[in-house]
Amino acid sequence: MKNKTPLILASLSAALVAVGCASGPSMAELNAMTDKIVKASFRDEGIAKADRVLATDETNRACSEADVAGKPLDEKAAKAIEAANMKTIKWPSDGKFIGDWKQGEAIAQSGRGLTWTDTATTVNGGNCYNCHQMDKKEISYGTIGPSLYNYGKIRGVSNPDDPASKAIVEYTWGKIWNAKAYNACSNMPRAGHMGILNESQVRHIVGLLLDPKSPVNQ
Repeated sequence: MKNKTPLILASLSAALVAVGCASGPSMAELNAMTDKIVKASFRDEGIAKADRVLATDETNRACSEADVAGKPLDEKAAKAIEAANMKTIKWPSDGKFIGDWKQGEAIAQSGRGLTWTDTATTVNGGNCYNCHQMDKKEISYGTIGPSLYNYGKIRGVSNPDDPASKAIVEYTWGKIWNAKAYNACSNMPRAGHMGILNESQVRHIVGLLLDPKSPVNQ
């Protein structure tokens, strides 16, 4: 990607200053200006394509506008976004939500994939530890997201196949597949929806979070 960060910052700073003026540009004009700057600032490099940055949807745009405005989406708009994203969740094709927690741990630890130094055959990781604590023995983890240590244990999922645990199992799958179905402007990547993780990988991460034998629940 071309590094035009100074140009982007200068242009956006000027635009934001203008927003404070009565005659400043409208949100639509700011969006058009931003699109123009972004399109001029990125290029394809290896498997990393500029489309990944340029292809935003209504969810991205609405949340970005709310962030710029410095206030959360109103409840009606948030609920509409969540409902739209809920429809995109692909539930397990074979009905099996729980995978191998050991494979889930390897996926959670891996931050590989989707960068220009990767190849088309590189297996993407979940990079879960970048935002969450998951294993008590793990000393390197992020705090952008909440701790997931004892995730299944706290929620009483002693047997993921128990019908009583069905709601938690389905929620966990859905949250990983498309977090914005549950929180409109969640910072969590829409791992399944955006093709970061495939169905099998999501299944294994659900296993990591819910299997009583997983280090998450020890």
